[in-house]
Amino acid sequence: MKKFLISLVLLAPLANASEIVGTTEENRAGEVFGSGVGVLLGGAAGGPNGALIGAGIGYLGGEKVQQGIGQSGTAYLVEDDDGRVQELRRNRLPSDLREQVAQAESRH
Repeated sequence: MKKFLISLVLLAPLANASEIVGTTEENRAGEVFGSGVGVLLGGAAGGPNGALIGAGIGYLGGEKVQQGIGQSGTAYLVEDDDGRVQELRRNRLPSDLREQVAQAESRH
């Protein structure tokens, strides 16, 4: 029984077969901030309809502004063992992948 438990403990880190296959730009903060500002300005200018239109314009504009000033973040493309690729921010990565990213960044 002890050998079985020891083998489970040693093999547990290998159970998660997710791996990082690439990176992409992440501009979620700009989108959220832009849509909030758009709601306020659009609502003040055009009421409820203006708020909806302003939110949409702010969402798209906030992303472009964040890219334009060079404040884009990094999102990681993670492939699951099923073959699905997901785009995850660093705080959403599994702990083993987060450690890999920290080690890779410390080398640069």
